[in-house]
Amino acid sequence: MSKSFDSGSASKGNSQPHSNVIDIFTRKPLSETLDNKLIRLSPELDGLEMLYSNAEHPEKLFSVKILGWGLRSSGEVVGLVPWLNELVACDEINDPLNGQWQGYYDEGVDELFYSAPLHKIVELETAADYYEYQCDSGREIIQEIPDTIGTHAVLSADNFKSITLKEVVSWRLHQDGSICGMLIDDSKMFNTPVLPGDDCLFQTDNCEDFRYYFQHHIANKIKSKDPEALAAISMLGES
Repeated sequence: MSKSFDSGSASKGNSQPHSNVIDIFTRKPLSETLDNKLIRLSPELDGLEMLYSNAEHPEKLFSVKILGWGLRSSGEVVGLVPWLNELVACDEINDPLNGQWQGYYDEGVDELFYSAPLHKIVELETAADYYEYQCDSGREIIQEIPDTIGTHAVLSADNFKSITLKEVVSWRLHQDGSICGMLIDDSKMFNTPVLPGDDCLFQTDNCEDFRYYFQHHIANKIKSKDPEALAAISMLGES
């Protein structure tokens, strides 16, 4: 949560063949899963933010930096933020305790809005038309974008008795629509700076010790042994 405030494009229809089929993992209609699949990413480079509220402070709104924008197979464009242990579409954050999406925010002009900026929609639609991939597997990598907001991953093998913080270098989009953060394997790092696509990177979803993503300011508090941040880490271990 970087700061707090006092509170004050059409999707295409579901395809008929899948309308009554339920996805065994999401428990949602397969047509909805297919429509929500991400097919193209674009990093956010102008500092736009997501606003959210939570049950502990109902009178305030909080903000986090938007990592990027994603084009769904339905044609909808949504903002994306690292949230708990995954990269999540802003409009899907709906947990009264941890946070509920309230909109997008442009601090430069002090404007609250609820749909993706037109220039991002045009960028993503144009790129999706230009890049058409034929993939043999849903896990094939179709795009990788850099992390521009300082996201860190928290690793722990002993229920948060000890932790390791690692910077997220990039995010990979697979053909099946899944996205994972990429971390540096120090034993394989031979050149610096480490860039997206480097051979020394590994996926968080392949790491048994991966627990959560943290914003950079929270990670810096943990590194400096801030008492409040350490207490929060301790509560994670207890939960």
